[in-house]
Amino acid sequence: MARRIGILGGTFDPVHIGHLRGALEVAEFMALDELRLIPSARPPHRAVPQVAAADRLAMVELAVVGEPLLRVDDRELKREKPSYSIDTLESLRAELAADDQLFLLLGWDAFCGLPSWHRWQALLEHCHILVLQRPDADSEAPEALRNLLAARSNNDPLSLQGPGGQISFIWQTPLAVSATQIRSLLASGKSVRYLLPDTVLTYIHAHGLYRGAH
Repeated sequence: MARRIGILGGTFDPVHIGHLRGALEVAEFMALDELRLIPSARPPHRAVPQVAAADRLAMVELAVVGEPLLRVDDRELKREKPSYSIDTLESLRAELAADDQLFLLLGWDAFCGLPSWHRWQALLEHCHILVLQRPDADSEAPEALRNLLAARSNNDPLSLQGPGGQISFIWQTPLAVSATQIRSLLASGKSVRYLLPDTVLTYIHAHGLYRGAH
């Protein structure tokens, strides 16, 4: 039987219930064998994360304890160069059977930014792309993606066949939680309880993370 594996990358600075709940919903809806959370070391398109890679990894590992569908993959943190998704997909593919299915989860904003990604046109050689689209999203994709969508999109994410090559959309109402909001609250000494798992909050306090800086 071909395995079905989802991957969700991010800085996870810090990981919160928006990441975790969204990932779990997709894993269950798509009947995935596992969904891997992949913390990025040096994301090419974002500011440098506020806390060290080791801390971000530790928080994600604490967050998924006891949830068998979610696991953590630290391969990007072991690389010396920027975290390019194509490199991650190629290294994952090398470890999997030829018919295993890989699903790359992207938010709508990230998906619209694909044409600026390193070797972005090669992504679908290794995976299917699942775009997590909010019901209120402006659903006009940039022109650079229109031909790709016309050729590769599939309206039913549950019908995606083969190891990769197609794009589908999953409508999600995300939890209105952001890492930026959490960092700001922590910096000003306010409570962030219930915005992230208690294990992650305990780690943040124990290590004095996010104090006094936004």
